[in-house]
Amino acid sequence: MKAMVCTKYGPPDVLQLQDIDKPVPKDNEVLIRIHATSVTAGDYRIRGLNVPFGFKTPMRLMLGFNKPRQSILGINLAGVIEAVGKDVKQFKVTDAVYGSSGMKLGCYAEYICLDENSSLTTKPEHISFEAAAAFPFGMFTALSFLRDKGRIQPGEKVLIYGASGAVGTAAIQLAKYFGAEVTAVCSGENIELVASLGADKVIDYTKQDFTQSGEQYDIIFDTVGKSSFSGSLNSLRDNGRYLLTVTDLWSNLRILWSNLFRHNKVIAGIATENRDDLLFLAGLFESGKITPVVDRIYPFAQLPDAHAYAEQGHKKGNVVITMSDQP
Repeated sequence: MKAMVCTKYGPPDVLQLQDIDKPVPKDNEVLIRIHATSVTAGDYRIRGLNVPFGFKTPMRLMLGFNKPRQSILGINLAGVIEAVGKDVKQFKVTDAVYGSSGMKLGCYAEYICLDENSSLTTKPEHISFEAAAAFPFGMFTALSFLRDKGRIQPGEKVLIYGASGAVGTAAIQLAKYFGAEVTAVCSGENIELVASLGADKVIDYTKQDFTQSGEQYDIIFDTVGKSSFSGSLNSLRDNGRYLLTVTDLWSNLRILWSNLFRHNKVIAGIATENRDDLLFLAGLFESGKITPVVDRIYPFAQLPDAHAYAEQGHKKGNVVITMSDQP
């Protein structure tokens, strides 16, 4: 089968299209022919070992020293089940499915084997493979931070910084679903997009610094790691929460110090995912209450180009890879 292999840490061209053995499902696994996947921030950060200050050595120890131990990246997928192990009960051959492989990665390939109890669910006919492949990463991250870490409540004022990316566009929709009043921060060219997703107010960060407006929020959710730390803390109400998806060694020290002496809290960490959360999100997705935003779709052979585009940091929502160019 064809797979895009990360041959070493580096720029997008370290991703090389290669022929490798097709996997065989274990007794509890399904074999999925992948129709679409996506390029997430996690994918290009692993590929380039582009990690915050102070974390490069720990990441090498965890992922692999000179190249990723799992050389096939990609965590989102949508496809069709081609074979099942003898103990599989939840899926059958020909089922269209979508979900996430999590830290197993492996979605930059024509086929993948996943445990039937992984973050995987069936795909309705009215949802395209491309939309389904764009769905998991941003939605899982937004749900994990807003609901689980941030304890979002109806009526709270929530500011989302980096509102036009994969996580930001998901966060707007989920915050509105949970009954919050949402202020979105993005560039001027994306104002119409984030407003269409339900943002009550939109701030163009190139023209206005939200920390200077005097407004205060219950939750400030920085999806890109570029907001002012001290300014954001000063823009929180009492018992407010400042949520960070990206931190470095210095900001982690500031988090520890701040949480010792302030009533409002700074919360960072890694987003979690599980099948129950996927089913919850899938119910909202399939009923039209939330939807992933797709910026561009690239053929599989152009995956390095898709990485280069996504890594610029200006994508609107998600960048999707389609396998339709593969035989």
